[in-house]
Amino acid sequence: MALLMRPEPLTADFDRLFSTFFDRSQAAQRWVPAMDLVEHDDHFLLRADLPGLGEDDVSIELNDGSLVVSGERKAEHESRERGFYRLERQFGKFSRTLTLPDGIDGDQINASFNRGVLEVWIPKPEQRKPRRIPIAATNRNGTAENGTGAATIEGTASER
Repeated sequence: MALLMRPEPLTADFDRLFSTFFDRSQAAQRWVPAMDLVEHDDHFLLRADLPGLGEDDVSIELNDGSLVVSGERKAEHESRERGFYRLERQFGKFSRTLTLPDGIDGDQINASFNRGVLEVWIPKPEQRKPRRIPIAATNRNGTAENGTGAATIEGTASER
């Protein structure tokens, strides 16, 4: 049986160790909250998990057909000079952009925030209904009938 990956147990541990001590600012900028976008019959529903945030920490903007959800989660830990501790929760600014279909009415978008979950209701645009175009019947001469049984004669006019 062949190995698909070469085992490097210490490399991953060293990378994690160095990123913990030297790369805190970059780790804070990597926070991307989880979001779901679900399509319903007449609207889209966006749900975002934003634990620890309130309504004032989140911004929702509609700009040129794009919905931008952004905000910031601030660090809540204290710095220590001695001792070891582990930080796994990510902090920092985030921004997610969703491209919306053409025809969305921005005034109809609604949002609510409850227990750390942001919900945004985006109504679907009115779909253009197909319009049926009647086809006129033609007689044997190739002229169109106007539906009353009388033939419609088409021609061109010329000036004299």
